[in-house]
Amino acid sequence: MSGPENCSDSVEYLTLNFGPFETVHRWRRLPPCDEFVGARRSKHTVVAYRDAIYVFGGDNGKNMLNDLLRFDVKDCSWCRAFTTGTPPAPRYHHSAVVYGSSMFVFGGYTGDIYSNSNLKNKNDLFEYKFATGQWTEWKVEGSLPVARSAHGATVYNDKLWIFAGYDGNARLNDMWTINLQDREHACWEEIEQSGEIPPSCCNFPVAVCRDKMFVFSGQSGAKITNNLFQFEFKGHMWTRIPTEHLLRGSPPPPQRRYGHTMVAFDRHLYVFGGAADNTLPNELHCYDVDSQTWEVIQPSLDSEMPSGRLFHAAAVIQDAMYIFGGTVDNNVRSGEMYRFQFSCYPQCTLHEDYGKLWENRQFCDVVFILGEREERVLGHIAIVTARCQWLRKKILQARDRQRQKAKQESSEESEDGAGGGPRDIPAGNRPSGTQPMLEVAIREAEAQPFEVLMQFLYTDKIQYPRRGHVQDVLLIMDVYKLALSFQLSRLEQLCVQYIEASVDLQNVLSVCENANKLQLDQLKEHCLNFVVKESHFNQVIMTKEFEHLSTALIVEIVRRKQQPPLRLYSDQPVDIGTSLVQDMKACLEGGGLEFCDIILLLDGHPRPAHKAILAARSSYFEAMFRSFMPEDGQVNISIGEMVPSKQAFESMLRYIYYGDVDMPPEDSLYLFAAPYYYGFSNNRLQAYCKQNLEMNVTVENVLQILEAADKTQALDMKKHCLHIIVHQFIKVSKLPNLRSLSQLLLLDIIESLATHISDKQCAEMGSDI
Repeated sequence: MSGPENCSDSVEYLTLNFGPFETVHRWRRLPPCDEFVGARRSKHTVVAYRDAIYVFGGDNGKNMLNDLLRFDVKDCSWCRAFTTGTPPAPRYHHSAVVYGSSMFVFGGYTGDIYSNSNLKNKNDLFEYKFATGQWTEWKVEGSLPVARSAHGATVYNDKLWIFAGYDGNARLNDMWTINLQDREHACWEEIEQSGEIPPSCCNFPVAVCRDKMFVFSGQSGAKITNNLFQFEFKGHMWTRIPTEHLLRGSPPPPQRRYGHTMVAFDRHLYVFGGAADNTLPNELHCYDVDSQTWEVIQPSLDSEMPSGRLFHAAAVIQDAMYIFGGTVDNNVRSGEMYRFQFSCYPQCTLHEDYGKLWENRQFCDVVFILGEREERVLGHIAIVTARCQWLRKKILQARDRQRQKAKQESSEESEDGAGGGPRDIPAGNRPSGTQPMLEVAIREAEAQPFEVLMQFLYTDKIQYPRRGHVQDVLLIMDVYKLALSFQLSRLEQLCVQYIEASVDLQNVLSVCENANKLQLDQLKEHCLNFVVKESHFNQVIMTKEFEHLSTALIVEIVRRKQQPPLRLYSDQPVDIGTSLVQDMKACLEGGGLEFCDIILLLDGHPRPAHKAILAARSSYFEAMFRSFMPEDGQVNISIGEMVPSKQAFESMLRYIYYGDVDMPPEDSLYLFAAPYYYGFSNNRLQAYCKQNLEMNVTVENVLQILEAADKTQALDMKKHCLHIIVHQFIKVSKLPNLRSLSQLLLLDIIESLATHISDKQCAEMGSDI
């Protein structure tokens, strides 16, 4: 099963189609290319066109190749592609891309590797027309890119883009483009690049996603890193994608490597293989372009994993990646083809939804009064108390004071007045509008750093300091000071990583002075060590800022330079704190009970909840609380006309509070329509429900799902369940749940059995009577 084929965020109803599904994240070994002598290869290219993979060139360990192989992905068969005309000379480390109904091959390394003669790089451009099999060379007038191999190539906006590579003497980092629309007037144009241009490199992959080109790692001499760079086609601007926001304990980027592949699918980049510091890893790394996070994909249990390899090639057809060939252990060339099944779920919008709640300041129920100037910052008790124990105590103290004051002012009123509500329902559960905004004074915090801290509580993120803006770094230092006071370990670590990554020759003294003033010893240490580095020291002490430094700091720097302290390494694990997901999970599981301010009624049974969280995640609740909040603070729960089971309702709350999509298949039936009814940001929950149902209906749970399908009027699922029951009836008949089914469902099963049993079987049964 591959998830929904349409990856849009619309919340249309998805239909359930039962058939042969491919398991998500499953690797499958397809028939290898063994029919042709010398077909095993590396340093080749593969491209995808319609339902076929085309393999061109490479080397088989003895010779360079220029044959064109075709693999049909539907019937999993190999053949030689039909060709006519003069093909490119045998070559490897060339590039190949598809534009329209043609494949374009550029450059590469040619010659006789067996006799080591006539070896040279090329800058020729060939077109192969898939419809006719015709090879033709484009003869281009004017300036040409320097001949090269092991470069990157892609197609964007009707143009072929070539980046970097190796010219036989040195690695390159230039960029060239040529328009593929009009062969007669085509000419090469060198692109003037700007920004953080990657170092000169070769043997790296490129991939296009969201109108940007991405480059990851590769061979770049002493400068080899595991950096990911993105190139904006419109402004020709490069950016190094920062990794400082990746906390210890979260998945790091893949280690540096070369000879790997990278493909784009939906909003993700997938990196596989390559040589990484003398190893050949075979994990599949995935980068989410939207959240800027890496993860290692866990393959399905029934996967046939490819071994590690380098100089293989990869392409995408529909919702699967195909990997062919490469060099495996002991310099052996491979002829294997592997298929990997992508998942295609809409992204989790939990952090964005809570972020919008913070930005819009709707449904706020607390105001923080900050610093000497008593600046006011609004917030939501449910989220702040779930994320920060220090602020939780402050809020509880302020609430107690507010209640004491209210009691004194209304002592003549009866006990069930404004004083706090019945004991069995948390005190916050009074109807909206009866509570004044809770005021919490925090004298040790100024508004600007506190707002950054609040942004973190709602999103797990803070804004990365802009390059060259020392004020941004100083602000993050103030946030760090608050994080230490408020005991927010995760924010502490994030601030330290951001500040240390932002320290440079221009700002190091300002940061050092501020760290000294704020008594942030760890950051001060980092700055002192940065200053006394051999390559930094002379430049720093010649600046105007050094002249104006306090005497005590100048003395420390001089002494540090003369006698560097011994470095102490600690084996103590770093406390990385808890994430937004972990904190909201704890809130739902009881940690936030005393701050509930709404009652959800499921079949008359009360379930306390939090208005701000429901409104942040559901446009249905947002509209209700904004326009016609019920007077008694109670809301009946249904999904359209249907009331979900208690278990399914809890699954929906887990999704709302912390984005969880793990649930029993029968819950998925109840919640299939929930995204449509409740107006969630996208159809992620629905997509998971669909996959859960299609993949996980078993003999053991088929009766529960049959009941849920009958109750939710999911007729195609009910039919599917009856089909399983009939074909596995001997096993199903022994299940204890069968006896608790309704009379109507038992009649449905009998009717299905009767339809299934053939006339011959009826006759045989009759003869036994």
